[in-house]
Amino acid sequence: MAGLCLLVVAAIVYGIWFFPSAGPPATKKDAMAGQPIPVLTVAAVARDVPIYLDGLGTVQAFYTVTMKAMVDGPLETVNFREGQDVHKGDVLAQIDPRTYQAALDNAVAKKAQDQAQLANARLDLARYQKLVANNYTSAQQADTAKAQVAQFEALVQQDQAQIDTARTQLSYTTIVAPIDGRTGMRQVDPGNIVHAIDATGMVVITQLEPIAVLFTLPQQALPSVAAAMAAGNAPVLALAQDATGGASRLLDTGTLTVLDNQVDSTTGTIKLKAVFPNAAHRLWPGGFVSVRLRTDTAKDAIVVPPSAIQRGPRGPYVFVIGPDKTAKRRPVTIGYEDEQGSVVTSGLAAGEAVVTDGASRLSDNTKVSLAQPDPDATPAPEQPAAPGTSRDGHR
Repeated sequence: MAGLCLLVVAAIVYGIWFFPSAGPPATKKDAMAGQPIPVLTVAAVARDVPIYLDGLGTVQAFYTVTMKAMVDGPLETVNFREGQDVHKGDVLAQIDPRTYQAALDNAVAKKAQDQAQLANARLDLARYQKLVANNYTSAQQADTAKAQVAQFEALVQQDQAQIDTARTQLSYTTIVAPIDGRTGMRQVDPGNIVHAIDATGMVVITQLEPIAVLFTLPQQALPSVAAAMAAGNAPVLALAQDATGGASRLLDTGTLTVLDNQVDSTTGTIKLKAVFPNAAHRLWPGGFVSVRLRTDTAKDAIVVPPSAIQRGPRGPYVFVIGPDKTAKRRPVTIGYEDEQGSVVTSGLAAGEAVVTDGASRLSDNTKVSLAQPDPDATPAPEQPAAPGTSRDGHR
C-alpha cells in the first residue's frame, strides 16, 4: 500500500513539472475586453418645464347641508331618491301642514278684527277733533280717542307679525333643497313624526360641482406659493392614488384659491385650498388625492431623462458621448426633476448625447457602441408627471 501511494505522488509531481498549467480558462468578459460597450443614448433638449410642488390632499365638498325638520309633525311624503342629483328649490319632503295653516288663518282673522276696530277709532277721533274745535267737548276726550287709535294701530302691527310668523312656520312644512347637489342616505321614512329638536337630519346634500381639495405643503414652499398666487391663477392638478399610494392618472385640473394666513407651528406646514370644476365627478368628498401645484415655469431649460442621471459620492453626474464614441463622465447640477425629466442647470448643453442605459458598465474614456432601442417596446401615453422632487428637495 505504501508503494502505491509513493507512485501516485511521483506521477503528480512529474505532471506538474513537465506539463505546467496554462491558468484558468478565458472568460467571456476577458474575451470582450477592449470591445466597445453597447449603450443607449438620448440628446439633451432645451424646452420650457413647468415647476410643480407635490402634496397629499383631501377632497372636501364645497357646500354640505344637513336637512332637518324645523317644525314638528307627521312626515307625509319624501320626494327624493337616495343618491339623486337635486337643484336649489326642489321639494324634498312634506310635513303635515294643517295645524300651521290653521294658525295662519287665525292670525289673518285677528288682524281683520283689529283693523275694523282701528277704522272705527279713527272715525271717533275725527269727530272729537271737530267737537273740540267748536268747544262742544273737552280736549281730554279727543286725546283719549287719539290714544285709542294708536293702540289699535299697534295691535294691527302685532297681528301682522303673527301672520308672518305663522306663514314662516307653514313654509317649514315644505322642505326644499337650499343648494344644488347630491343626496345621501335617507334617515327618516314617511309616516314618522319629525321634530325640530331631532339630532339627525332627514338627509345630507353635498355639492359636487365645484368641489374643493385641501392640502398642505412644507413652509419652505411659502415664497414660491405666494409668488404663484400673486402672478394669477395658479393651476393645480389632482391625481388618483394607486395601490402603493403613488400618483397615477389625472382626475381634474383646478385653481389655487386660498393660502392659509398662518403656518402650522406643530407640523411646519402651510394649508391650501384648490377648487376644481369636477364636471365628470371624479373627485369625491372625503377621498385622498395627490396634488400638484404649478408654481413656475423654467424657460429653455436643459432636460434629460431621469435615467441619464447617475449618483456618486461627489454628487450627480452623466456620461456624455462625444463624436469619437467615447464616454466622458461629467458632473452636473440638477435643479428640478420628476418622472418626465430632469432639469440640468449646469454642466450640460442642449444637443449633447447622454447615456440612458448601460452606464453601470462605463468609466471615463470608455469606448461605446450605440445600440438601437427595442422596436417592439411601445412608449406609454404621455400623462401629467407623478409627484417628483422640486428645486428645494421637497416631495
